[in-house]
Amino acid sequence: MLRKIVAQMRIIVPIMVGTAIYAFGLHYFVIPNQLMEGGVTGIAVLLNYAAGWPLSLSTLLLNIPLFLLGWRKLGLKEMAYTILGVLSLSGSLALLERLIHHGWLVTFHTSNDYILAALYAGVTLGTGLGLVFRFGGTTGGVDIIARIATRSKKFSMGQFILATDVIIIAVSLLYISIEKVLYTLVTVFVASRLIDFIQDGAYAAKAFSIITEQGTVMAERITRELERGVTIMPARGAFSGQAKEVVYCVVQRQEIRRLKSIIRSIDPQAFTIISEVHDVLGEGFKEE
Repeated sequence: MLRKIVAQMRIIVPIMVGTAIYAFGLHYFVIPNQLMEGGVTGIAVLLNYAAGWPLSLSTLLLNIPLFLLGWRKLGLKEMAYTILGVLSLSGSLALLERLIHHGWLVTFHTSNDYILAALYAGVTLGTGLGLVFRFGGTTGGVDIIARIATRSKKFSMGQFILATDVIIIAVSLLYISIEKVLYTLVTVFVASRLIDFIQDGAYAAKAFSIITEQGTVMAERITRELERGVTIMPARGAFSGQAKEVVYCVVQRQEIRRLKSIIRSIDPQAFTIISEVHDVLGEGFKEE
């Protein structure tokens, strides 16, 4: 029982931290500089600009009907971390609103260096959402509709979210200048890069696929000298028809030179493919 609770907390805490970072980016960089955001959060930002509605309230109210739709179409289990993400986001937004109202948090506002605001907005929004997505949560809104829409196979999730973001940002031209919209695109680009980086993993390794006739000898050397696991797969040259083996292994960056040396010493004619690996789980690397 305790183990299950600890496992759940390892998911819940990062989602809550991610939503807090995302909320900070909205209140500290986006709103003071009249930038925009996509999705339901973007609609909440528009309501703030047009009618002064607090983000915490509008984000929650806009997501309630989407919760009910998602619950009906996707089920409670699939919606659990989405509900957690939205409630955590609304709570974080409400806390920041009180801090700003009482003067305990002074937001970043600029009148001549919007690129700085756009870049840091992208960093904070992307970092926050990246954490939320990496641990299986969402901030609700369009993500829920996108999951339902993609079940028909007519759209991909990315296409659906992109289309809605374009519409929302286009509508924002009624309230903010085209200059601010262009800066918003910088924010969106930076945020998307950070989301991918955090989801794929900050750790990077290299995967070697070595096509050789000396697979067994090479695997033994790699196992003994680098202490890395190796997989050997049978192969056959399409042109020559000659039997070969594919030796596959993943190594850390500092081990690349040693592995290349092993390959050259055993089979200088080996055909080697080296690929970037963004995340590695398992013995010798890391555990999730």
